[in-house]
Amino acid sequence: MLDFETTGLSPAMGDRATEIAIVLVRDGHVVDRYQSLMNAGCRIPGEVTALTGITNAMIAAAPPVAEVMRQAAQFVGVHPVVAHNAAFDRRFWQAELERLDIRSASAFACTLLLARRLYPKSHNHRLSTLVQMLGLPQAGRAHRAMADAEMTGHLWCRIRTDVCDAYAIRDVGHALLTRVQTTSRTQVPRFLRETARAGGADAAFIPTT
Repeated sequence: MLDFETTGLSPAMGDRATEIAIVLVRDGHVVDRYQSLMNAGCRIPGEVTALTGITNAMIAAAPPVAEVMRQAAQFVGVHPVVAHNAAFDRRFWQAELERLDIRSASAFACTLLLARRLYPKSHNHRLSTLVQMLGLPQAGRAHRAMADAEMTGHLWCRIRTDVCDAYAIRDVGHALLTRVQTTSRTQVPRFLRETARAGGADAAFIPTT
């Protein structure tokens, strides 16, 4: 599970990462963590500080971005990655690693896209909303990287459990769910029923609340 805090919305507009957190989950349990602020030499706008609590003084005392991103890339290795609104995190992950001439082939799954397909009755699909709706543990202040990464981990595990229970699919893994997130919402039940039948399992309808 990976989460960035940044100076803005897009590395293409010159925005940079200010914090990264990575949570390694195995069999539904957190087995390792990596977290660090990082100094990319960019000023954090006041509105971003108000949202995240990360100040320019904190960044000034943080290790250089190159050091942090090298450590982060080594920590992730070849593991597949999960993020909430993964398109955002993937852009910063790739942009910061490209600056260091490091290539990453990690596939990204997105709990935001999955939630839109699997929990359509949620009034929105923000991470905090889904955590509250599903009664998941709240790991700390929202919009700090470790708290968001841990809550994404809880959401990811709940998604896997719900799909497994609803469709009797034993192996609800990263590869399957990356296919679900690119399937239209109306076709997801059919896709998962067919997946279950291909595995010789009985299927049921997925819960939508």
